[in-house]
Amino acid sequence: MAESDKPVAIVTGAARGIGRSHALALAQAGYAVVVNDLGGEGNGTGADLTPAEEVVAEIKAMGGTAIVDGSDVSNWEAAGGIVRKAIDTFGRLDALVNNAGVLRDRMLANMTEADWDIALNVNLKGSAAMMHHAAAWWRDRSKETGAPVNAAVVNTTSGSSMYYTPGQTNYSAAKAGVTALTIIASRELARYGVRVNAIAPIAATRLTAGVMPAGGEERLNPAKVSPLVVYLLSPEATVTGRAFHVGADGFFVYDTPRPLAGRKAEGGDWTTADIARVMPAVLEGLPEPATSAATLGFMNTVPVEQLG
Repeated sequence: MAESDKPVAIVTGAARGIGRSHALALAQAGYAVVVNDLGGEGNGTGADLTPAEEVVAEIKAMGGTAIVDGSDVSNWEAAGGIVRKAIDTFGRLDALVNNAGVLRDRMLANMTEADWDIALNVNLKGSAAMMHHAAAWWRDRSKETGAPVNAAVVNTTSGSSMYYTPGQTNYSAAKAGVTALTIIASRELARYGVRVNAIAPIAATRLTAGVMPAGGEERLNPAKVSPLVVYLLSPEATVTGRAFHVGADGFFVYDTPRPLAGRKAEGGDWTTADIARVMPAVLEGLPEPATSAATLGFMNTVPVEQLG
């Protein structure tokens, strides 16, 4: 495949862990890859371009095409620069993987404004900023040609946004926002031929140290997450507006919140006493809110062939 014929993908947070795995898998699949990573610590502090440069060197060593970018995705203008760099370098943009993320775990009563802001800025605003600039370019290309662009986005949400992990109010709120962002964007961008999905990875990385069960490093290898990402970005894929748990031994689609039970008021008006009277019956028999242990439990009990 000639360099000019290669599809082009941006992967943010691509220097380590899951992002590195995505970048390598996409390069192996024939993509030219923009390896974006500020190179900070897991809590968002510091910067070092070396890890991203090492990923680019690894891709080139296996015969692939890649460039490095150290921009901060949480900066709206800088995010636009990443998109422009991809287009200026390779002449096109076909795929975007929003993987950059940080953790600032702290109980809500002890959380600082800085803890809250950096989690929302990198995890949620960073995804939105990258999507904004990419979407604007895809929209313009679709209007110029009068045809869909056949591009795709994969965002990174988290099981924390579904299983409500104590100590992660900032991170979980940001990741829940990523899921909402994904679904709404999939509806807005469908007219231009852009598919948008989200993944909640199950993998052992520096951000999950101390959270994932010990001894399962091979089963929780980040490389097990990337095949689904490559598929979702491929031109042959048609799925959009979905969120997936993926990793370990398979993947599964999960649903966004929807009503479970309720009551309609007789005559259209409720009193507090009415609600107090019916609430026990409404809640009776409903499942408890899911816990993070349910994720790996599901993966342990459901045959892989049933996960599709």
